[in-house]
Amino acid sequence: MATNRFYSLSQLFLALLTISACSSKKQAEIAQTDRPNIIFIFSDDHAYQAISAYGSKLAKTPNIDRIASEGAILHTNVVTNSICGPSRATLLTGKYSHLNGYKLNEKVFDVNQPVFPEELKKNGYQTAWIGKMHLGALPNGLDYLNVLPGQGHYYNPDFVNSKRDTVQYPGYVTNVVTKLSLDWLTKRDNSKPFFLVVGHKATHREWLPDLPDLGAYDKVTFPLPPSFYDDYKGRIAAHDQDMTIDKTMRLKEDLKVHADYEKSGIYNRFTPEEKKPFYDYYENKISKEFDAKKLTGKVLIEWKYQRYLKDYLSVANSLDRNIGELLDYLDKTGLAKNTVVIYASDQGFYMGEHGWFDKRFIYEESLKTPFVIRYPGVIKAGTQVNELVSNIDWAPTLLNLTGTTIPSGMQGESFLPLLKGEKVPWRKEAYYHYYEFPKPHHVYPHFGLRTEQYTLVRFYGPKDFWELYDLKKDLNELNNLYGTKGYEAITTDLKGKLKDQMRKYKDDEALKLLESKP
Repeated sequence: MATNRFYSLSQLFLALLTISACSSKKQAEIAQTDRPNIIFIFSDDHAYQAISAYGSKLAKTPNIDRIASEGAILHTNVVTNSICGPSRATLLTGKYSHLNGYKLNEKVFDVNQPVFPEELKKNGYQTAWIGKMHLGALPNGLDYLNVLPGQGHYYNPDFVNSKRDTVQYPGYVTNVVTKLSLDWLTKRDNSKPFFLVVGHKATHREWLPDLPDLGAYDKVTFPLPPSFYDDYKGRIAAHDQDMTIDKTMRLKEDLKVHADYEKSGIYNRFTPEEKKPFYDYYENKISKEFDAKKLTGKVLIEWKYQRYLKDYLSVANSLDRNIGELLDYLDKTGLAKNTVVIYASDQGFYMGEHGWFDKRFIYEESLKTPFVIRYPGVIKAGTQVNELVSNIDWAPTLLNLTGTTIPSGMQGESFLPLLKGEKVPWRKEAYYHYYEFPKPHHVYPHFGLRTEQYTLVRFYGPKDFWELYDLKKDLNELNNLYGTKGYEAITTDLKGKLKDQMRKYKDDEALKLLESKP
């Protein structure tokens, strides 16, 4: 009888242990399930001025707007170095260019340094990057890679996968990137949360639209930006650049006026079925129109501006449409409930302001980049974030969102509290440093500071000079106030803050230059 009682107690104890273990396992599974998935949609050169959520009247972007309206929009999201590859290196490392080593485009990223997807993997995430990466190397920390080599092509693009195999995919690059992303999402390990970068080539130069978008804006006449005919008075760097729609933008290559459809490597990738409508539109319509008008002077410049915007925004049409396809997939599969969706561009871009295209400068249109984020149940719909957020903050925020430890070496901070509407101490200044000179656009290297009201910048290299702008009085940054009477105290204060930022972010090269030539 005692023996039977002993066995029954033992069985009860084992049963309780089993129940406890099952409960713990279930709790672990729930905890794992509760960790959000993240999809980071990352475009190239897509300006906030071309997004209707940012108040743009140039085009409608309903799917990007949807992310913003269902979550948060960052109004002052700035970059540390306004150029494509370095921006992606900053996303991966959470560090400035001088520390991650990727200061210039077309270099090779140091894959031996820590990147934040490695931390996500340690936390049980599966990770992938599909589409444009533009780092000259394949970083660690990603379970799956299928990326465009270099800048990639708009039509029938090549991709390099995790095995270093190069495969050509048929179709338009924005559609291909979405298809590959959906394929990966469908085949992923459903037992793990995931992090996915969807890297788009759009809206990068030379702005080749998808066939359904040819002529999408032909009936629109875009207003000239107020600074379109900037005379660059008092601003040496603005005067000496090589990025104007007037002189730098090419009729043949950029605007497809009498493009070389036989010898050009771009059009040799087209199938006959793709080349015909492209040829009919650009050669038989646009080029004939150009020839008939015999344009010169300001009329020619403004015609080029109109064609630039029509092509650029037509490329953006496909980008937004594909974002909508991805959002629809998340809705249909139920993934939307626990998936953070982010849309961002690698930096800002000029849409004719100052007569320019491209980026690089610390000035507003180049410095600020779009960033919208949705996380149901965590980020309240319609949240507006006006604080100065930098792209060094992106990686720490992604790690914070997933409950992953943020490495001490990262220079940014998580802005998750701002997304939740919390009042927390936050940066009052953002530091910037651009390096690439003289090619391709002859923008002098410079470092500077952006505050809520002011931009202070020091250009160096062949020429050495300062600029100061009061953004509350001069948002277009046309009036250089450096050395102006009445701004002495403000200039001294900003220079002190600039030096503090250099020390904080360990930009010793810039600090040495500043101290040797104050």
